Amino acid sequence: MAKRSRSVRPGPARPKRAGTVRGLLGFVVGAVGLVHLYALVLIWAPVPATFTMLQSRIAGPDVGYLWTPLEEMSPHLIRAVIAGEDTRFCDHSGIDLDAIGEALAERRASGRVRGASTLSQQTAKNVFLWNGGGWLRKVPETWFAVLIDGVWGKRRILEVYLNVAEWGDGRFGGEAAARHYFGKSAADLSRLEASRLAAVLPSPNRWKAEPPGPYVRRQSATLRRRMDVIERDGLAACVLDRR
Repeated sequence: MAKRSRSVRPGPARPKRAGTVRGLLGFVVGAVGLVHLYALVLIWAPVPATFTMLQSRIAGPDVGYLWTPLEEMSPHLIRAVIAGEDTRFCDHSGIDLDAIGEALAERRASGRVRGASTLSQQTAKNVFLWNGGGWLRKVPETWFAVLIDGVWGKRRILEVYLNVAEWGDGRFGGEAAARHYFGKSAADLSRLEASRLAAVLPSPNRWKAEPPGPYVRRQSATLRRRMDVIERDGLAACVLDRR
């Protein structure tokens, strides 16, 4: 008598979710690796573009960006930017914990919100990230600030910052800004002109370096006094002493 054959039931189908998660994880790991490789390349190479530059290019074709070595920028501009954006630039390691503590204390006392971003953080945001995003963006910004402070060094950070910072009217970097507003190279900027450029950095699309409004005139005068302190106390020595 012939034996009755038993039908074999197929096993449970492999869930697609696991494959999707692995693919997504692989993409994230690969993207993070590429960004860090890009950070290493930028130790020597000029920054080709930033997200803000691309946004400006979409909004209008008139975008100025001229990569310029730090040696070809006026010491006045270097001191003015440090005076306006990060007076402890040479002393911290990417994050200024003292400035963060002061900002939090001021917020508790008066409710006023004051920024505590270092030049390293601003450079990290400009080069690797995007505007906006709140605290979600602050996490990678903090990591990249510490990374480039250790890998690039202070001089390279400031060189990159002075080349990619937005100065309004679609102008990025000190060279493009100096030519646009004052008709001269960044190497030839006077103390007054450098202080005006630094004065508009917090809001470059709101304030103008030339012609300056009342705020820019007041702020540039304040920055020139700070620049004297920067020079007297050697607070830009990590950059200027190596030129």
